[in-house]
Order: sequence, then C-alpha cells, then structure tokens
Amino acid sequence: MVDLINLFDGDSGISEILVKKEADKLVYTPIALLNNPSSATILSDPIRIEILRLLSKSSMYPAEIARHLGMHEQKVYYHIKQLMNSGIISVTSRQEIRGTTAKKYSAKALNYAFCLDNAWKDLNLGTMKIDKKMESFLTPFINNGVLDADIVVGSPDPHGPFKARARDSHYAINLALFLGSFCKASSFSVRLDVDTSLQTTTKNLILVGGPVTNLVVSQINDHLPIKFRNNGTWDIFDEVKNKSFSEDSSGIVAKIPNPYNPSLKILLFAGIRFIGTKSAVIALTNNNKELLSRYNNQKEFISVIQGFDMDGDGKIDSAEML
Repeated sequence: MVDLINLFDGDSGISEILVKKEADKLVYTPIALLNNPSSATILSDPIRIEILRLLSKSSMYPAEIARHLGMHEQKVYYHIKQLMNSGIISVTSRQEIRGTTAKKYSAKALNYAFCLDNAWKDLNLGTMKIDKKMESFLTPFINNGVLDADIVVGSPDPHGPFKARARDSHYAINLALFLGSFCKASSFSVRLDVDTSLQTTTKNLILVGGPVTNLVVSQINDHLPIKFRNNGTWDIFDEVKNKSFSEDSSGIVAKIPNPYNPSLKILLFAGIRFIGTKSAVIALTNNNKELLSRYNNQKEFISVIQGFDMDGDGKIDSAEML
C-alpha cells in the first residue's frame, strides 16, 4: 500500500496528484485542477503548450518568452493573458522599468484536470504530515499535533468605535479546516474579540479580521511595521518603503510576538475589507508555497497580500504577495 500522506510532504510541494495503477504499483504525478472545464480549451493551442513548457522550467518575462520562441512580443502577451485568465499561470514577481511594471510569470503545473463530479471521497488518512517550513511558521500555534492557540474573530454585534458587525469571521472556518489537517484541538479554541485582552491573555492568538471588525487587531495595529491607516478611507501603509495599498482585496499576513507578552505569539490574517481578510487566509490555505518562500523564521514576519478572482466567478480565489 502506498503511503499517500507522504506524497504531500514538504519536499514534494504537491497540492493535488493524479494516481494510476501501473503493473503492481501505484504511480502519481502532480496536477492542477481547473475550476472551469472551458479552461481546457486554452490548452489546445500548441503555442500555449510551448509557453507552459518554458514557464514550468523557470519564471520568465514575456520578452524572454518571445526570444525563446522567435515570436513577436505582442503575440506572446495575448497568449499570456489567456493563460492568466484561466488560472493556468501566475505572476511570480514585478519590477518597475521606466515607469511601467514588468511581470514575470510561472506555470502552476504541466498537468491539468477538471472534474464534472464534485463527489470527492474521504480517504480517512488522518492528519497530514507537516513539512519543516510550515511547521516552523505554525510554531508555537501547533504543538505536538495539538492546537495551542485561541482563534479570535470579530463580534457579529455592533461594537467598537465604528459600531461594526464582523463580516469576515466566517473565513476562520476555512483557516481552521486547513489547520485541522495538521493538528487537533484540545479544547474549545474560538473567542470573540470583545472577550479577549492582549494584556491578560495566557494563550497564543490567531486573529482573523481587520481593525474595524476585530478590536484585538486594532490594539496591535500600532505595533506593526506595515499597518492599517485611516485617512477618511482605509489603506495599508508600509512605513519603511513609504508605500500604501488601498485595494479592497488587500490584506496582511503577520506573525509577531504579543507586544504585551513577547513569550506569546500572534498570527494575523486581516484585510482592509472583508475580502482582504479572505485574501489573507487564502495566502496560507491555498498559496502557502509563495508565502512561506518569504519566511525564514524571522522574529517578526509580515507580508502584504492582494486577492484575485482567477476563474472569473466574481469571488476571490487566489492571493499574491505584494
């Protein structure tokens, strides 16, 4: 019997696989699932196949792709747009060149599949093996396979100086499902912001929601090097680079010490608006390979996130690190 859990270890970087029987053994290959079956038609073009082969080997700018294929750069841009809209490739980096932004692209996979039947069956494999990078990032919030933190969400009732009702608390469910693949809870682990004090808590905290809807986030905001700022309208402001981010889908993922008790840690998922909080959660649950590539066990880690709708259904489903 193949140990399927090991297929998803930290060295493989696999999120989905295709398994088939070959002789007397099971073999597998990494795949990416396409949410929209019509995206499969994008892959019928031989030029796009060649572009994917190039981008699977290394990230490239469109100009580099054009040189490799001996094509006009504008034609490459057309195919890049089609592949991006279908969620088959992604932007890996941006560079300001003479007043314009040059984007470097990478293929998400070389193998793709789509499903007409969503009746997925549980393999009952238990918790998944956690890779070293993820283990480091989730320490001390997960300790020996047990959640060692309270998840704090905003109150659904009007509260705080803005009398806000939290509209982003439900994103903690998706986060908890993700964490549950690595650990179990030893006690009831969810608290409301109105029942949580940074000064007196004895627990590590996982905070979900922006400073308007989660009062605990508003308490730590002044201690963040990249923070939420209210100048009539909200944005995220990077004091070091003197740069602001104001898209509704912008958010922050941060891992910092509790400013009132540095022996305790805080994991933060927060957005300018509720979709920004969703983007921050997706950065860990769906796009953690890119997120964790920036993490090197720093004492304080913070990354600005922007969410994107990759399949065109009007909902945020992917996140990039800005």
